[in-house]
Amino acid sequence: MIKLTLYKRTSIPYILSLATLLTGSSLVSTNAGDFESWWNGKGLLRGNGDTTQRIGQDSNIIFDTRANLEDMGIKFNGKYKGAMYYTTQAEGPERSFFSNEVSFGADVNLARVLNLDALDGLSLFGNFRYRDSVRHESDVNTISVGGDSMFQPNHMYSGTQFRVTSFGLNYSTKNLLPVEDMIVLRAGWLQPSREFVDQPLSKLFLNNAIESSKGIGGNIKFSSSYTAWGGTVEIKPIKDVYIKNGLFMAAPEASETANHGLGFRGYSLDTERNGLWYMGETGYKPKIGSSKLEGKYAFGGYFFGTPVSARTGKGGTPTYSGRTEEGQYGFYIQADQMLFREPSEDASKLSKEGLSVFNLFSFAPDYAGKASDPSKGNKYPFYFQTGLVYTGLLPTREKDTTQIALGYGDRNDNADTATKDFSATYVLEAGHSFQINGWWFARPFVQYIRNPKGDCSVKDATVFGLSTGFTF
Repeated sequence: MIKLTLYKRTSIPYILSLATLLTGSSLVSTNAGDFESWWNGKGLLRGNGDTTQRIGQDSNIIFDTRANLEDMGIKFNGKYKGAMYYTTQAEGPERSFFSNEVSFGADVNLARVLNLDALDGLSLFGNFRYRDSVRHESDVNTISVGGDSMFQPNHMYSGTQFRVTSFGLNYSTKNLLPVEDMIVLRAGWLQPSREFVDQPLSKLFLNNAIESSKGIGGNIKFSSSYTAWGGTVEIKPIKDVYIKNGLFMAAPEASETANHGLGFRGYSLDTERNGLWYMGETGYKPKIGSSKLEGKYAFGGYFFGTPVSARTGKGGTPTYSGRTEEGQYGFYIQADQMLFREPSEDASKLSKEGLSVFNLFSFAPDYAGKASDPSKGNKYPFYFQTGLVYTGLLPTREKDTTQIALGYGDRNDNADTATKDFSATYVLEAGHSFQINGWWFARPFVQYIRNPKGDCSVKDATVFGLSTGFTF
């Protein structure tokens, strides 16, 4: 049973109060029309988005300083999500727990704020989050089925407590060149996993392998908790085609809870500890046929260049799964496509209802060390995930999504010298997202994790749960 102290220490009332202050909004509801507009609005702390409602005018919906700030070029964002889990197979005595996170951010259009046309296309961004670090008062915020962390049911298990997830500058050429946003530059404190391998449909799932790691996280530190100094350059030579490159600091300790982004602990320019992380991606985003079915087809690769010394603790124990030589590399292929779109009742608008598929394949060398010492190879030289999402499957529930996905990881026999009896691990997850209104969802789900540890030493696990979330 979940203890009440869990909710007390989450401090949700204080977080909501902070959100109200940050977003500059307060509800002044006086009648049923006010409630309807709020309920059908774009967020918990905002109304229907009608920019004609302003301070000093007659408005009985929202005292919307937030809308005024957006007119000035300052746009706030915020999200909350939580999930309750129960598993038939747990590493410890507890089989259920609650996990949650809240995040806030802002984008500042510098040209509008400073009233300087010369700064058109330049913006400042920043985001932070808080993840609950409490599980039954003492344990870390994770649920473990006794296997590899990449296949854990909960993707919110790392980087707990307060964390600065990103801040920096973004520049886009907008309409200066023949193709809109032909050149986009980003620099600052960035999340590589949010800059590359973008797969929005995978965010409908809870399992860490599908939502975050995507096979890459089984070999290098690829997660939303990894943030480091870096920059990206994206070029669109022609419409729907892009080439994106990024360079970041490679720091083995980046995703630790202590590296919250304020003290920048572990990010010194120390060639014995940290290196460089390169990622590159080329993609094509078509809109096929008269229904304009959106798709994304991309090929990418990475090189995570930490020195050998950075992966070795004081006692000589490896602290990072990787090569015996400097650096690790791998490749991925992404293929996402909307397959069918339902007809729209409004001929001037495209319906959002229909069936979509997403696929991702990642590859890495079996081992990159010397033939005499292959024990530090990549854990998952091959991984793939595939899923189907139908929006509006149920009658009268046109904004709901029904989803199912499979993630499969082939373990490397050379990744651990303790055993050679490795086999594949896979997870099957299915769920349905009830869109309660424009800003609130509830998502029951079930997961089946086959061979969690990859060596048949841990029983298969079935995980049941309920996730919910809303935008501010």
